[in-house]
Amino acid sequence: MKSSRSRSRNKNRNNNRPSGGNIVNRVFDSSGPEGKVRGTPQQIIEKYNQLHRDAVLSGDRVNAENFAQHAEHYTRMLAEAQKEIDAKREEQEKQNRERQAERDRERADRLKAQEEAAAAAPAPAAPQDAPAEAAAPSEDSGLVETPEEAPKKRRTRKPKTRPDQPPEGGAAPEAAE
Repeated sequence: MKSSRSRSRNKNRNNNRPSGGNIVNRVFDSSGPEGKVRGTPQQIIEKYNQLHRDAVLSGDRVNAENFAQHAEHYTRMLAEAQKEIDAKREEQEKQNRERQAERDRERADRLKAQEEAAAAAPAPAAPQDAPAEAAAPSEDSGLVETPEEAPKKRRTRKPKTRPDQPPEGGAAPEAAE
């Protein structure tokens, strides 16, 4: 069983370096010669460059060099992170192009199979005595049959017979005596 001391030591060791996160937008605490500088790498670079210019103007060459080295460190970190981001973007674009090419191939194969199936199957003929409007629209026309265009079926009802009326075509019911 590990002691809690060794676990905390391992935890701290892993926290010293960023683990593949977005370094470009990450906030850092930089301990420079003038105290802490906090911000994203770009903000820290700008701050150290400003401190470098101020040190050069005041004639402090040692601090000017120190600030320049701090700025260079964050510049290299930022450049490395940007390279990684560009490499990931290139990889994703490559994968997207491959996926799109595969979808295009599948679509072309599907269309080819549909065309072959349509060419192999004989086209159904419309009945001779049916009017041209009643024929089913072809699949290629792209038109949809609407209820107004569909042939209407008429329902006819038998008339109800009333007890006081004779049925159609028949004799009157005989009167009961």
